[in-house]
Amino acid sequence: MIFITAKFPVRPEHADEWPEISRAFTQATRAEDGCLWFDWSRSLEDPNEYVLVEAFRDDAAGGAHVQSDHFRQATAELPAYLAATPRIVNTTVDGTEWSELGEMAVQK
Repeated sequence: MIFITAKFPVRPEHADEWPEISRAFTQATRAEDGCLWFDWSRSLEDPNEYVLVEAFRDDAAGGAHVQSDHFRQATAELPAYLAATPRIVNTTVDGTEWSELGEMAVQK
């Protein structure tokens, strides 16, 4: 799978509205056949930073994502709400789902 984590520094005046600002892009991406997950979180240290954790089934799914109309629209519109260029880690890993964190296993 293609596993991506990106940090989005949002302008302070738009930080509270970021979930709504990015909603159409988020929903369209989640609807892609090859999208495994596309999840936003707000940083605990910096309320103006959002972290995106996303995964795509394979290279073809990742390629389809960046060629999609909603991706092109997002890259044209969303930077106006950002304080700086997002930072990203993009890698390929085995599997298509989350693994358990064995060191913190919960006994049932």
